Amino acid sequence: MKSLLFSDLHGNINFFNLIKEKSANSDIIICSGDISHMGNDLNLLVSRLNSFKKQVLILHGNHEQKDELRDVCNEYENVTFIHKAVHIQGENLFMGFGGGGFSLTDPEFSLVANRFFKKQDFEKMKRLVLITHAPPFKTKLDLIMGEHRGNKSIRQFIDEVQPHLVVCGHLHEHAGKYEKIGRSLIINPGPEGMIVEI
Repeated sequence: MKSLLFSDLHGNINFFNLIKEKSANSDIIICSGDISHMGNDLNLLVSRLNSFKKQVLILHGNHEQKDELRDVCNEYENVTFIHKAVHIQGENLFMGFGGGGFSLTDPEFSLVANRFFKKQDFEKMKRLVLITHAPPFKTKLDLIMGEHRGNKSIRQFIDEVQPHLVVCGHLHEHAGKYEKIGRSLIINPGPEGMIVEI
């Protein structure tokens, strides 16, 4: 399965056109937040994603209100809001948790991870994919001015569960970077997007 990953588009039409072009070669599209700039033109942006006629998984970043993005996504057949939810496609399990990006820990993520994500039957799945807006703690993707600013709660989940792929965003400085933690490939695809085989 070819997955087109992107994050932090912030409504930029040039980046959007690039995502549209790359979508032709993908089976599923994953947005890890901040598709808009402060929620502007949210309906238009989601409508355009829907027009690609591919399955789109999306969650909110720190520029969208989760309830607003959820309501917009519910209007379109090809777009799924995946915050605090899972999506199963074939033998691939996608887990999503949006928002944030500014805190070192997130008790709400830990609660969802322990009470919901970890109750999924991982053994039956060929691939596990975690989608967040915030980057995990202590990687190349969260290093700012010599300090790690990522999320420790997300990092703990990665250390314990070892999802095959983690898609994050938020820190624009690290767009296009990736790192491995055990078997987990952590990617900040940035607004230009990248296609990854799952």
